Order: sequence, then C-alpha cells, then structure tokens
Amino acid sequence: MKAIPTAERSVFVDTGIFHAFVDRSDQDHQTAVELFQEAETRGQPIITSNFVVAETHALLLSKLGRQLAARWLEAIVDYARIQRISRADETRAREIIFQFDDKDFSYTDATCFAVMERLGIQTVFSLDAHFLQYGRFIVLPGSLKKHR
Repeated sequence: MKAIPTAERSVFVDTGIFHAFVDRSDQDHQTAVELFQEAETRGQPIITSNFVVAETHALLLSKLGRQLAARWLEAIVDYARIQRISRADETRAREIIFQFDDKDFSYTDATCFAVMERLGIQTVFSLDAHFLQYGRFIVLPGSLKKHR
C-alpha cells in the first residue's frame, strides 16, 4: 500500500486517547480534547488502525457500555482514516516484539508501530508508555503519567 500523501502532517491516535476523549470522567479527558482540537486547527489528518478501533470499542464497551461504544464506532469513520493491518505489518510487528524482548509491547502496540513506519507518520497521540519506549516517534501529550 502506498504512503499517505500527508504523512508528515498526519497523527496516529492510539486507544487510550480515544478512550479519554469519550470518557468525560477520565483524568486525561481535557488533554485528549485539546489534542484533537489542535489537530483540527492545524489540519492534521487523524490516522488509526483497525486493530486500535477493535481495542477501543472493546474498552469503551466494558467501561462505558454498549450505547457509547456503538456511537463511537459509528462516528470514528467520519473523523479518522482507518488503516488496515497488512500481512507485512503483522510480520514487522512480530519482528519488533522479538527484537525488544525486554519490553512488553502488545501485538496491537507493535502493529501500530509497523503502520506508522510504513506510512511515514512521526507523531502519535498516546497515553501508552510503550510508544515512548519504542523511541521512534514524537509522542503527545509527551509526559505520560501512567501506562494504560
């Protein structure tokens, strides 16, 4: 699959940020709102993966219930470009997991890294310290207080 023409401006969004955006009681809700507002102001396309969509839906379903999870699932296609994980991404994800045998990257984390590398995306909105540990992206909000 070819690279997104605006990859240098695009931002990848991970599960924790989507959850914080939807859950008004989340301690990072306001941060997530501000990140999305800034991306919109700057005209930064929002990119995520189908694995992140599945993970986010499952998290929202378990934490906030079916209705909110379904509304988010319906809306996500309108404000994010969803990249499907390819076989090559899965191969790269396994390589990353085996290469970083001192880290507990999830398979979804590693596929996110692979997609970002494939598309040339440098910036990620994430609350997951694994993106910092991987060390190849600009991670916003930057200071991660916790690992999700």
